[in-house]
Amino acid sequence: MEERNTEMARSLLKTSSLCVRTKLLNQVGLSLYNTSHGFHEEEVKKKLEQFPGGSIDLQKKDNGIGILTLNNPSKKNAFSGVMMLQLLEKVIELENWTEGKGVIVRGAKNTFCSGSDLNAVKGLGTSEDGVALCMFMQNTLTRFMRLPLISVALVQGWALGGGAELTTACDFRLMTPESEIRFVHKEMGIIPSWGGTTRLVEIIGSRQALKVLSGALKLDSKKALNIGMVEDVLQSSDETKSLEEAQEWLQQFVQGPPEVIRALKKSVCSGKELYLEEALQDERDLLGKLWGGPINLEAVAKKGKFNK
Repeated sequence: MEERNTEMARSLLKTSSLCVRTKLLNQVGLSLYNTSHGFHEEEVKKKLEQFPGGSIDLQKKDNGIGILTLNNPSKKNAFSGVMMLQLLEKVIELENWTEGKGVIVRGAKNTFCSGSDLNAVKGLGTSEDGVALCMFMQNTLTRFMRLPLISVALVQGWALGGGAELTTACDFRLMTPESEIRFVHKEMGIIPSWGGTTRLVEIIGSRQALKVLSGALKLDSKKALNIGMVEDVLQSSDETKSLEEAQEWLQQFVQGPPEVIRALKKSVCSGKELYLEEALQDERDLLGKLWGGPINLEAVAKKGKFNK
């Protein structure tokens, strides 16, 4: 009897957990952390406001591709406190961009991002500050990762520390020939805390991730391609030309109506983050919004059947 009750309790706990996970994934703008976790977002924002510098710029193009630019070139596009706040604002803007299909993340002046601005790091020196910043950035980057947009990190120059973590929040990564990704956290006496470790393990596997993190390895474009960190190495290192190449590369995956591209991305997110049963149910629900709709009916009428 006791064993049966234990199994029932486990089943209920699993079902409850699945429901919560599904709601977290499907509700736009829902954060991972709240006051029940000791996270007070407004207090964190007030602290981050004290560290100005740079900006996060967003261009939303008519073709459904957004260009998100980290713009703090005097500090190799390091994140100031204000830039962290602006990143959240831009993610919220992208959450509400219903015509969007894809987004490219890049840095100004041919450098991706050198991590966090040391002024902010020094000013947020306590353990409590570090954990609060961790939760804030995990919230932001998880919301970015769950956007119904296909995302690409265009790595030019350096992607160090928090910059390297940011690349892992994108669906794909492209590098220019002379660029470098490096998780330097060990040398700072910390670990990646913006979700970078968890996402890196998913991208390259636990053994490779352990090597990359514990060795603070310098991943040039060739090495990054060999271990599966990036999809491709672009031909040009020129800032303008490499952006054009990245847009052409992304275009092959975002051709078609936004409703379909966005549903595909949501479905993949479900498959990645949810248990099998919940992912299949989410796939069913997303299909129900497309099957028999105007886009589907038009495609069927045009082709009659799927051609190879």
